[in-house]
Amino acid sequence: MSDPALDTLLLPLETGAVELAPGAGVLFLRARAGRALDGLRDMETLCVQSFAPDRDALVKAGFRTEPETDRDGFDAVLLLPGRQRQEARAQLATAVSKTREGGLVIACAPNTEGAKTLESDLADLTGGSDKLAKNKCRVVWQRIAADSLNRDLLESWLTLDAPRPVLDGSYISRPGIFAWDRLDPASQLLAGLLPETLKGRGADLGTGLGYLARAVLEKAPKVTAMDLYEAEKRALDLAERNLAGFRGQKPMTGIWSDVTRGLEGPYDFIVSNPPFHQAGRAERTDVGQGFIRSAAAGLRPGGEFFMVANRHLPYEHTLGEVFANVTQLADEGGYKVIRAVKAKGGR
Repeated sequence: MSDPALDTLLLPLETGAVELAPGAGVLFLRARAGRALDGLRDMETLCVQSFAPDRDALVKAGFRTEPETDRDGFDAVLLLPGRQRQEARAQLATAVSKTREGGLVIACAPNTEGAKTLESDLADLTGGSDKLAKNKCRVVWQRIAADSLNRDLLESWLTLDAPRPVLDGSYISRPGIFAWDRLDPASQLLAGLLPETLKGRGADLGTGLGYLARAVLEKAPKVTAMDLYEAEKRALDLAERNLAGFRGQKPMTGIWSDVTRGLEGPYDFIVSNPPFHQAGRAERTDVGQGFIRSAAAGLRPGGEFFMVANRHLPYEHTLGEVFANVTQLADEGGYKVIRAVKAKGGR
């Protein structure tokens, strides 16, 4: 799969617009794997990625990858910022703060996802920037000079995506997380239809801030344990904080993983509001289909799967392939809620 932003990010190095010596210390924030990264193999490269599928791809490609780092003083920091404005500015400020004097910050975004703002933000922080445009993306870069830094702005932006109370203190969240400052209406619809009779060991796939898991634990007293699956570690950390009040009552495990690669199971029931976007804006129905297949494989015979999805997403065929019984419980507000039961013989 092509990754125009990643390809464009490395252009300044590929074209000789900037140079890094072999063995240079490079930090790549929100890193993604791809052939363009081959140009970094003779550097001391550390990739930071908290999204499990991208982490897995980077590790498979042979790059040292961590969810976060306290290190600084890098010769160059590369960044593919998120789409949410506060998160993107915090990431850019982090890139600047981790670059040594005279080192390079290089960042790239698609034109439709804030490339112009990224250019002006880098200039505001560092006193200037250079740029190249290709692949409908813009890559910007600047060497760090202490006397040109806007230190007040830098300090302000470093905390823009910090965790904070939201929804009148009901949850802790942070910018950049899905529906970070609101309750997702699809999840609310599903939560209202979950039966009080749920029991045994359950799982929440794509737990986000932990809203559905909380709904289960508050509604169904016979639930004995919950596993929280989440690909984005920053969200999982928040979910565990949001559900801390239940830890003394029920066993609960946070699992930072790509759900489509399988579950630990077996479970008596599973709930999920599967994502259908990853990097970029394009719909990824294969992700939701992967959630469905993993749920079916992770359930005990006779186990129940409750999911919500946008009405137009084509999940029924996959559900019919891996579950014995599929029932639509609701079609409301552009969303559908589905209950699927695994056959007692397996399927």
